[in-house]
Amino acid sequence: MRATIVGAGNFGTAVANIIAEGGVPVGLWMRDAGQLADIRANGENRRYLPGHALAPAVEPTADLAHAVCASDIVFVTVPSASFGEVAKELRPVVKPGAAVISGTKGIAEGFRLMSQILEDALPEARIGVVSGPNLAEEIADGRQTGTVVASRHESLREEVREALTSPTFRVYGSTDVYGVELGGALKNIYAIVCGVATALGVGQNALAMLITRSLAEMGRFAAALGANPMTFLGLAGVGDLFATCTSPLSRNFQLGAKLAAGKSLEEAMEDLGKLAEGVNTVRVVQAKSKALGVYMPLADALHRLLFGGDDLRRIVVDLMTGEQRMDVEFEAPARDPA
Repeated sequence: MRATIVGAGNFGTAVANIIAEGGVPVGLWMRDAGQLADIRANGENRRYLPGHALAPAVEPTADLAHAVCASDIVFVTVPSASFGEVAKELRPVVKPGAAVISGTKGIAEGFRLMSQILEDALPEARIGVVSGPNLAEEIADGRQTGTVVASRHESLREEVREALTSPTFRVYGSTDVYGVELGGALKNIYAIVCGVATALGVGQNALAMLITRSLAEMGRFAAALGANPMTFLGLAGVGDLFATCTSPLSRNFQLGAKLAAGKSLEEAMEDLGKLAEGVNTVRVVQAKSKALGVYMPLADALHRLLFGGDDLRRIVVDLMTGEQRMDVEFEAPARDPA
């Protein structure tokens, strides 16, 4: 087996090391020649995952064809804004039948999920997604982590489980591709909200309420798109939501904290120096929720804050005094008592 990671960000680099430490040769592709030279000179990705040496079996490269053409498994972890372009570049170099997996937690313009982009660009490949509470720094530190691989192809799920499973990394399966993918993308919205709330000192009770109401919004929206809301009870839903809504390692949480400190969106993103996918995600989700008629007060409030210039504390008050709906909107089917 050979694998390639397309996109040398922090998560892509951490995944490359996991696979390589399991004895599988891994290509790590990046477009930036300066980043490549620095990685080769220092043996680590100092830009995105400093302090973590690359495993010997990881081969950094800027040659996409060389990296991908012989690979059985290809993970695509580039930002959502460039995902479509990279998917097109993959088409002539991915071998037929290869497993191609999105590790990008975002939604592209026109409300296209990353798996949909891959399916359109690579009709002869087997497509899947990975998602879960996967903070890259903790993965790289060797802390216990779990993820979900979702695909309609059982063979892909098994191959990814084999490639990624390690003493500290657990891999669970799912057939609900869109549900798993939506969970990974949507939680970025609420991580920004919780970063704002935490920095404002709202308290643990209020933070717990925000997280659970975020989960309700995610399930409501996913159900309107045909995904299984029960998927959000797993690692790709509540697991990822909890991690990113409470951890200062989450770039979306960090962005929210910077906004609460009085920085503009532009200033906060410049300070962060890394892409916070939640900014683009809330734009496309807010438009889609309006088109579908889905009630999403938290996403609406964040959209007003980021793009409408609304007052931060006024938004917090509105959220706390908004409509009170059913606590749990989805229930498991009742069993026949017989």
